[in-house]
Amino acid sequence: MNPVQLTLFRTNKPRNGELLPIAYAPQLLDITSSITAAITAFHQHMREQGFSENTIKAFGGDLNIFRKYIGSNKAAADVTSQDIQNFMHYLRYQRGVPCSMKSYQRRLTSIKVFFNYLFEQGVTEQDPAASVAHQPVIVPLPEILNTSQVQRLLQTTRELLTAPKADARPHLLVSLLLTTGIKKSEAMAIRLSDMDLTYPDQPFVMIRYDDPRRWHKERKLRLPPDFPATFQQYVDQYQPLERVFECTARNLEYVLADVARLAGLDGKVSFEVLRWTSAVRDATSGMRDETLRQKLGLSTITWQDAGDKIKRLAARPL
Repeated sequence: MNPVQLTLFRTNKPRNGELLPIAYAPQLLDITSSITAAITAFHQHMREQGFSENTIKAFGGDLNIFRKYIGSNKAAADVTSQDIQNFMHYLRYQRGVPCSMKSYQRRLTSIKVFFNYLFEQGVTEQDPAASVAHQPVIVPLPEILNTSQVQRLLQTTRELLTAPKADARPHLLVSLLLTTGIKKSEAMAIRLSDMDLTYPDQPFVMIRYDDPRRWHKERKLRLPPDFPATFQQYVDQYQPLERVFECTARNLEYVLADVARLAGLDGKVSFEVLRWTSAVRDATSGMRDETLRQKLGLSTITWQDAGDKIKRLAARPL
């Protein structure tokens, strides 16, 4: 399977021309703005850009520690690279609170993203965090399926299509995840109306979000050639009314676990494993980094870590 990514990605624009409510007045920043004011503006920037709530919370907490260390009223433009290096040293050796390497790296990322934002806004003449290097850290790589395991898995799901008690759901689910690399929550949200099977030889699915802050992640993804036939068999069998998968996420996890057992891959198949496998297969097939980032629906910040892992995995024999 060598999925081809369509170049259509949705921009962060209101649907049908409707205007989003304005619940705040943008705060203008300049070279006199304090760290507190800058962090407040950056927090709103993260929300506008559709950062996940977990990312906003983590970055906010990291920057709050930095604010207390550097001084709430200090002008953001006066912060130097040495100030940031001193702060990072304080976190590891002087704060008196354990700081794992993972937390250390994330906090440095928070600082880097924050000051890059201020630099782009013209608040600082240069980015003081740009020269502060990340310390190397060994992070375990995600589990993925190799080529042989993918073939065994798909062979098993195809056999289920024509078994005495035929079941189209395993193949529909596995081929969908391997081709698109979508997350579990995205798969659960797919509506029947999101399926574009107008041209059977070019099937697509729209990944949509109800939350306006996530609209920039919406994208149109190509499906495998056999998907229309599988989808029709699935619809005939399960008769969904609104969403493609009208069951719980846990139920689909059981489906993956069962088909993994039948394929001799017990314990090796999950939503996460198939997502990473899909990404690595795309990378090894030559997909550009930016195209892959958008296909996976990742922010530029999240991509820094995910992209590195994908490259490391793609360098291994599949």
